[in-house]
Amino acid sequence: MRLPLLALLAKEPAHGYELATRLEQVFGQAYPSPNIGQVYVTLRRLEQAGLVRSQDVVQSARPNKRVYELTPAGREALAAWIEAPSDGPRVRDDFFMKLALSPLAGATDRMGLINRQRRHYLSLMRGLSGLAEQAAPGNRTSRLLIEGAMLHLQADLDWLERCQQELL
Repeated sequence: MRLPLLALLAKEPAHGYELATRLEQVFGQAYPSPNIGQVYVTLRRLEQAGLVRSQDVVQSARPNKRVYELTPAGREALAAWIEAPSDGPRVRDDFFMKLALSPLAGATDRMGLINRQRRHYLSLMRGLSGLAEQAAPGNRTSRLLIEGAMLHLQADLDWLERCQQELL
């Protein structure tokens, strides 16, 4: 959550509730809504790290609000994050560890293990399909996020098929 908050603050200063709302607007239902408490805790940590600074803004009819803005160090951290490549494929896959080690643990039903995982992926795929149908037509970011997750799941399903062919 740290770096997405920095990205939102790059445009303009904002308070925590505005940032949580903007995250929801950008990603829609495809991404879990942030816990507002987590947003404020993260902002405090970013401030302690010198990546943002804040000031209280006086409001006449409401309590004061704390508005955050990026510091030069925050802009540098954000630029480094955006420029750095993201992690690639996961080599230490939890399911594959279970599949490979299950015979050593006395579990011999590898086909059952593969089928349970396949059902789980298919259930996740159905959930994502439902989200895709509910996504706002104009929210391309949300649609792309859902599509990417579905493509990853399809690749995982294909990989399960390959595991089944090779190991059983």
